[in-house]
Amino acid sequence: MITVGVEEEYVLLDPVTHLPVARAEEVRAAAGLVSWVGEGEVQNELLQAQVEVATPVCTDLDEVAGHLLRLRHAVGSAAEEYGCRLATCATAPLRDAVPVPVTQKPRYLKMRDEACRLVDEQLINGMHVHVAVPDREMGVAALNRLRVWLPTLLAMSSNSPLWDGCDTGFASWRTIVFGRWPVSGPTPFFRTLADYEERIEALLDAGLIADRGQLYWQARLSERYPTLEVRCLDVQLEASDAVLLTGIVRALVSTAIAEEKAGMAPPECSQELLQAAMWHAARHGLDSTLMDPQGHRRSAGDVLWLLMRYITPALEEAGDQREVGSLLHRLLRQGTPADRQRRALVDGGMAALADLITGQGAVAGG
Repeated sequence: MITVGVEEEYVLLDPVTHLPVARAEEVRAAAGLVSWVGEGEVQNELLQAQVEVATPVCTDLDEVAGHLLRLRHAVGSAAEEYGCRLATCATAPLRDAVPVPVTQKPRYLKMRDEACRLVDEQLINGMHVHVAVPDREMGVAALNRLRVWLPTLLAMSSNSPLWDGCDTGFASWRTIVFGRWPVSGPTPFFRTLADYEERIEALLDAGLIADRGQLYWQARLSERYPTLEVRCLDVQLEASDAVLLTGIVRALVSTAIAEEKAGMAPPECSQELLQAAMWHAARHGLDSTLMDPQGHRRSAGDVLWLLMRYITPALEEAGDQREVGSLLHRLLRQGTPADRQRRALVDGGMAALADLITGQGAVAGG
């Protein structure tokens, strides 16, 4: 069984003003003291209004769900202790005129010095799925096959339509904000592992990025773990939404490995086409067309059907087909988290939106 792990980022909001509050250090420390939270499972993020959690290595989706529910509950309870609420949205819906302070770590402080305005606007929260790969060479081969599905994954995960209290018109505004870093966007095609390493070293040698942590491609090889890391996803409103995406990402990586072992050629897709497809997915979510792996525009429903047909053998092998299928039907019935945010804002204003993104459904959904 191919193992997985999930990281989620959250923002802390004032329960009355719904503005971000810089209480991450206190909330992280309080959550870390809970008996069922392990060392390193709750971490600081770039800004002091953000908290990140990381699950242990998991072998099945029930484990993923259990750990995410446990960690969301721990951080949510700690946030309430300190007079704020945990929000599982990928952009903070409102921002104060005074920027949120940066977490006092040398790396983060250097980023602020070099890109102050951009750092101020990083009130964005992602979900990262780590999938184990046999070695880095196979990881690069899997990246080359996975990259054509990144727009579909992004569209399914879209959960950031709001910015400064207004609808941006984008399903994933987080993607647009995050895409302004020097090395970001869809993963390039790499000929070999050596090509991957040489191109990264060229960026480092030129001084254009400070370290490998600033490789903000939407999928990459992890430098800390023997995994491929998919990073294009918005953080999800509910843990069950995250479980759906985790199951699909694992199946995509498993399928890619099987194709590489079988000697099948990877799909060809130019970087500019993939870049435009990502922008289109961020703009529309599942409400329009998507690009299929051959570079053709199809209805979102058709592309999701192609995706499920493509990964069904891997889902069956992992025992995930029934759960993923059920959760996908729920997504299609309810809409993306971005759709749900928009409905809440229209129906009940900012108060209803805040209830949605900080409500018990975000902690107990599953």
